[in-house]
Amino acid sequence: MLRDRITNVPAVPAPAPIHLRPAADLAERVLLPGDPHRALAVAQDLLEKPLMFNHARGLWGYTGTAPDGAPLSVQSTGMGGPSAAIVIEELLDLGARRLIRIGTCAALTPDLELGRLVAVGEVVASDGVSAALGAGHRLSPHGGLTRALVEGGAPAVTAASTDLFYDPRQDLDAEWRAAGVEVIEMEAGALLALAARREVSAAVLLAISDVLVERSRRRIGSDALERAGLELGRAGYAALTASGEEPLAPST
Repeated sequence: MLRDRITNVPAVPAPAPIHLRPAADLAERVLLPGDPHRALAVAQDLLEKPLMFNHARGLWGYTGTAPDGAPLSVQSTGMGGPSAAIVIEELLDLGARRLIRIGTCAALTPDLELGRLVAVGEVVASDGVSAALGAGHRLSPHGGLTRALVEGGAPAVTAASTDLFYDPRQDLDAEWRAAGVEVIEMEAGALLALAARREVSAAVLLAISDVLVERSRRRIGSDALERAGLELGRAGYAALTASGEEPLAPST
C-alpha cells in the first residue's frame, strides 16, 4: 500500500556540522562562554565526569551530568558575533534548545563595579550579524530565563552588541549612554537574533570585566576574572534549572 511505502521511507539524517566536531552527546541546555578556557573551568566546576564535546578550531566544549542529574553542555563560541553565530547555528542543528551566554562586558557607568554579574534585559543591536539576520535594533531575551537570572541576584541592564573591541569611534559611548545602554559586549546580538529566528530560548548573563568612563578603561585582574567566570557558570546553570522547563535527553 502507498501508506506503507511512505511509512517505511528512511528518515533523512540531519546535516553534519561543518565547524564543530562532536565527540560526545550534546545536551539541550547549553552555557556559552566565549573563552575556551572558561568553558573548561566551568565544565570542571559544574559537571560530573565531563566529556569533551568539541575541540575543533580551539572552540572547546564539554557535556556532562549537572548537579540536578540532567545533562548540561558548556561550549565556547570564540570572540565576536560571526564566530558565535557559526557555533550557535551548529549547536541548534544538533539539538540545543535553551542557551545562556556567560561572558564579559564593559560597563559605561562606574556604578557597575568590576566583577559584578548582570543579566541582559534588552540588547541594542549595533553588530553586523544581527543586522544580516534581519533582526530589529532592539532585541529581547527569553523572559523566563532572564527572570531566573534576575531572581538569582543579577540586576537587569541594557547592553549594546558591537563588532569592535578596540573601537576608534570616540563619540559612540555617549550615543549609547543616551540610548540607555549600560554595558557593551560582542555576542548577545547574534545569540538573540538566532534564537528568535530558530524559535529557541536564550538569555545573556555577563560579568563586568572593564569600566569605561571618560575615555579611560579600568580592567579586572586575572584572578578576579577567573572567579567571575565560575560565578557566571553557576548562576547560568541555576537559571536553567529554575526556569521551569524540564531538560531533555542529550542529542547525538
